[in-house]
Amino acid sequence: MFTSIITHPGGAHKDDFLACCVLLTQACVPIYRRNPSAEDLKDSSIAVVDVGLQHASEIYNFDHHQLPSEQVPTCALSLVLKNLGLYEDALEFCDWLETSEWLDCRGPADTATWLGTDHQVLAKLNSPIDITLLRRFASQVEHHQGEPVWEVMLMIGQDLIEYIKGLRSRIDFISEHAQIWNFRTKKALYMPRTDPLPKDPSAGLARYLSQKQLDKDVIAMIYPDSRGTGYGMRRFNDDHKLDFTQINSQPDVHFTHARGFIAKTSATTIDRLADLLELAHNNN
Repeated sequence: MFTSIITHPGGAHKDDFLACCVLLTQACVPIYRRNPSAEDLKDSSIAVVDVGLQHASEIYNFDHHQLPSEQVPTCALSLVLKNLGLYEDALEFCDWLETSEWLDCRGPADTATWLGTDHQVLAKLNSPIDITLLRRFASQVEHHQGEPVWEVMLMIGQDLIEYIKGLRSRIDFISEHAQIWNFRTKKALYMPRTDPLPKDPSAGLARYLSQKQLDKDVIAMIYPDSRGTGYGMRRFNDDHKLDFTQINSQPDVHFTHARGFIAKTSATTIDRLADLLELAHNNN
């Protein structure tokens, strides 16, 4: 296992920053922002990130600048995630990842064209979080455990890996338990109550539908209410064929949002939940 990380000096970018964040979850080591020597690149105790013109994951070298320009955009973070066996899930679950790869490899103009927007729009998506973290990371040539930036980087890496692994586990769980109901000309997803109940019973349902290519057919999701013994009912993709304000007067419905996209019910039987879904259907 590596005992230190080297990444390039000068300006910092999301790619080198996030790649280092992920690597910190594997080893709580110092980060040095300098150009690597030839000896550094041969030393398997040093992880070299986004610099060095080498990709050799077996000795923890993760640079992409030597890759052919026509290759699918691949950045240092991509290489680190691939080394951990997390890349495919990250690409599927992290909507920002592919855009980050394009930005780092092709620049804002080509990325904006790929996204079908103006490159100025991309700048408008930056926040003080992005700006400050990258500026603080770039402002020091060394980062050590216990220092604020290092500790935040570890948290970011931990949260990212936890999210990817957790969502994969959650989708596998949904695959084992979810039911797809036929509902008029469309479909509805029903997630039964399980023990133990997840903290957020609706988590992962949309990703599951997308993975199963059901996101164009399903218009409703029904899932256990974490605040009670009943169920939540929600429009999927904000399909206005459903208006849950239409069931507001039902005795077992205790909440409907004024915009009609969600409801909460104490009903627990499949028949009654299906009835409520039918009553919420907008025939207009």
